[in-house]
Amino acid sequence: MPYSNHESDLSNASGVSRREVLCAGGAAAFSSLVAALLGGAERARAEALAGPVPEVDYLAVRVVTDSFQLALAPGMKVGAVEVQRFGMPPAGKSLLEEFGLSLHVESRRGAESRNVLLDFGFTSGTLNNNLSMLRIAPENLDALILSHGHYDHFGGLAGFLHDNRARLRAGLPLYLGGEECFCTRELTIGQTQDFGALDRKALADAKLKVVFAETPAIVAGHAFTTGHIQAASFEKVLSPTRMTVGVKNGVGCFPDRLPADKRAATVVPDDFAHELATCFNVKNRGLVVLTSCSHRGVVNTVRRAMEISRVKTVHAVMGGLHLAPHKEEYVRETVAALKEINPDHVIPMHCTGEVFIDILRAEMPDKFIRSYTGSRFIFGA
Repeated sequence: MPYSNHESDLSNASGVSRREVLCAGGAAAFSSLVAALLGGAERARAEALAGPVPEVDYLAVRVVTDSFQLALAPGMKVGAVEVQRFGMPPAGKSLLEEFGLSLHVESRRGAESRNVLLDFGFTSGTLNNNLSMLRIAPENLDALILSHGHYDHFGGLAGFLHDNRARLRAGLPLYLGGEECFCTRELTIGQTQDFGALDRKALADAKLKVVFAETPAIVAGHAFTTGHIQAASFEKVLSPTRMTVGVKNGVGCFPDRLPADKRAATVVPDDFAHELATCFNVKNRGLVVLTSCSHRGVVNTVRRAMEISRVKTVHAVMGGLHLAPHKEEYVRETVAALKEINPDHVIPMHCTGEVFIDILRAEMPDKFIRSYTGSRFIFGA
């Protein structure tokens, strides 16, 4: 539906006339006004990365939600990485698995600690259950990060905020890669179907501070984001979804806040230009790159982290690598490129696919670490 129709719907619903909106200064003023009327917080800009990236002494990454859980998987030490498993749950309780990803990250520098929740899985029931089972306290969180606008990464957020609103810090920042995260989406694999939209009102009700990080930025003083990731390698950016531009009934994205080439469109195939990765520089170890989903390509993502940080050693690459849809030849090319980067460890999750895991295990056996829901990976201890 054209944006002019959305304007009419919102003006009527809010009691503000289109003439008043236009007198207020056009499209930009309109989107700001409607955001306020809908309860949406104004966007803020992230602290830009300037100079060396932060360095931490200790980093622990806990897999809160992923597709697999193996209660009998043993803990181990792989190189310098300590791998802890959740183990067998008590009777009547269980960690839950689903297609989606959520990671809890604890970092320390001297006596200073930070806690970040990265992505929120597919459903709030799974997220809230697993946070409780893993004893992760929402009141201790210093920041939230959304890697990109796909439901299997933000689906649990609104329910998490609703259930934990009283426990979260006022003004807790939520970092994301731009307005595209708010666009409504449809899956285009097989039969077209609704794929949801990020609930702007839920963010405002929880008094979150929405922070746009389109360019490299510092998060909670310890982490940094890549900002937008250039497609510079052989990797192909697939478009399993398409997004609708505009706001209807309080849901969607404001066109004037999108990149210029998308503002006049109605429906746009996803190119994931808004996707970002989260990274840590671990003292005496190097970069730990949390890729989340790697729609822009895992090689592009890791090289981007190395470029902006000027850190040439990659200690670990972990997260979804989005290789499940690709043919074996492409997957092998990805493994070869990772060999050139030469990370100490590769920890695949979520949308990576078993073909990559099989090839990685054969080609880079000393670098592969298997991940399950509940697993905890400790770096720099």
